[in-house]
Amino acid sequence: MIKVRFMPDNLTVEATPGESLLAVAERAGLQIPTGCLMGSCHACEVDLEDYGPFLACISPLPAHQGDLTVYLYHDPSW
Repeated sequence: MIKVRFMPDNLTVEATPGESLLAVAERAGLQIPTGCLMGSCHACEVDLEDYGPFLACISPLPAHQGDLTVYLYHDPSW
């Protein structure tokens, strides 16, 4: 298990490597905007500390030692 911390809300939830970040965010009571759910539109792009841009709809959580920090951005155009 790894701990995933969502910023700027500073909410932490436990997750399993390989799990969908969308599912983890939902469990934390957060919504990550989505568009196509195939990674083409990049509406679900978040920033994973130490990893950079990350498509939450198609990319499984990486195996990681320690905690992961996810920076959520809200694009008003979506």
